[in-house]
Amino acid sequence: MPAARGAAAAEPPPGGYRRGSAGYRRASAAAFLAGAGTFALLYGAQALLPQLSDAFDVSAATASLALSAATGAIAVSLLPMSAASARWGTSRVITVSLAAATVLALLVPLAPSFPVLLVLRAAQGVAMAGVPALAIAYLGRIIHPSALGGAVGLLVAGNTMGGLSGRLIAAAVSDLLGWRPAFAVTAVFATACLAAFWWLLPTRETGPETGPETGRERRRGAEVAAPRYVAEQLRDPVLLRLFGLSFVLMAAFVTVYNYLPYRLLAAPFALSATAVGLVFLAYVPGSVSAGVAGRLGDRLGRRAVLWASVLLAQLAILLTWPDLLGCVVAGLVLFTVGFFGAHATASTAVTHRAVRGRAQASALYLTAYYAGSSLGGSLSGLAFAAYGWTGIVGFVTCAILLASWLVSGVWAKRR
Repeated sequence: MPAARGAAAAEPPPGGYRRGSAGYRRASAAAFLAGAGTFALLYGAQALLPQLSDAFDVSAATASLALSAATGAIAVSLLPMSAASARWGTSRVITVSLAAATVLALLVPLAPSFPVLLVLRAAQGVAMAGVPALAIAYLGRIIHPSALGGAVGLLVAGNTMGGLSGRLIAAAVSDLLGWRPAFAVTAVFATACLAAFWWLLPTRETGPETGPETGRERRRGAEVAAPRYVAEQLRDPVLLRLFGLSFVLMAAFVTVYNYLPYRLLAAPFALSATAVGLVFLAYVPGSVSAGVAGRLGDRLGRRAVLWASVLLAQLAILLTWPDLLGCVVAGLVLFTVGFFGAHATASTAVTHRAVRGRAQASALYLTAYYAGSSLGGSLSGLAFAAYGWTGIVGFVTCAILLASWLVSGVWAKRR
């Protein structure tokens, strides 16, 4: 792990950095950029699904595998990445993970066939897994609990802006030059995020989160403790509901963004690829909502914020049903706000609930998150093929109803 840059402290103060401190700002900015680079690589492909359908002569559901292969690989790699952090350190694994992902991203535009592209995307997903697996745990270790909600909200905002940037870059470049240059330009953007992330990291490696030992003894203790933490968390009914919430909400969210471009490119809308890419600007209010939801959760309670976010998402998906562009755009914006508000709140709740083994708890939460993206994003393509956008509205509504049931039990159960 590199030493601190500038005047930042080498170790966080007791209890962690508080809001307003230099360490808090550097840690939050570093996490923002790590999320931005990762999510640009991950979700830039989503804007290219219609072009991949045309280039390789595959259906919308099959083209969605270009995203699902990466998210599925992330899902199965999160726990191994968490274990790697116990041996080598959280921030070091995050750095190596993002670096490997950007190198692999440069190979994706060279794919000669769709199966090769899927293999490269899956390998890229494995490399990317370190960032989502460990970023929340990293913040939980060095940020004071009173400021954690806002810091996690900024991390989610970085994910949001990365997803937005990747989609906008890919859509605009593909409209002019094709899907291969679109993937390449997105990789360059992610490399810039990696460099800024490395520079902003505020602390040396703080070691695993077990006991008073230091150095190698702490890492060995964390490796032994990690399986026990996972077993404890899988027996916790509150954490299980939060993991389930992560799965169903992400399945709903990725479904909307996977298949909306197909709808907008076709009649009656018949938009260009660049115009469809601009629709992803709905991510901007989503980015704002993540930070706001984190702060409101700290002040007003996470239960109220989570309920409000889920209800907003349900109302918003119904607004997208009519073939009216204004309704579709407004519904997409509100749906995005609701989703990211719920995600920021639920992920913070996981960090607070898991007093021990936060890296493992974050990895389990995000395993469910990316499994929902991979499975939901592809299976919902069957509903789209059969019933068009009506099928998507029905699929998402079922997912949100299940999310409501999960939310109802989160704070009803105690340790």
